[in-house]
Amino acid sequence: MHDDDIANVMRALGHPVRLNILRILAAQRAGDCCCTDVTQNLSLAQSTVSQHIKVLLDAGLVERHPKGTRNCYSLRADRLADFGVACTGLFTGLTDHPVKELA
Repeated sequence: MHDDDIANVMRALGHPVRLNILRILAAQRAGDCCCTDVTQNLSLAQSTVSQHIKVLLDAGLVERHPKGTRNCYSLRADRLADFGVACTGLFTGLTDHPVKELA
């Protein structure tokens, strides 16, 4: 994962509502969850939830599946795993270098 991808995913994860949406999607046993299902678990308007889901879609963290007249969403486990590996590498790289003290 490149730095711009990491930054894009971090921006998408930078809002508590989007983190909650990811948790809701992860809890779905069937794998697919419609926007209405997510909205029922949050105290937000469906339009607001849709905007947050779009950010997650744009970051590649969720994917959309048409189901009749509705769109359903599921986690992209591959993308989340890649992000986890990238963060581990990023933080390991940061802690491996000695910190120079400022004068």
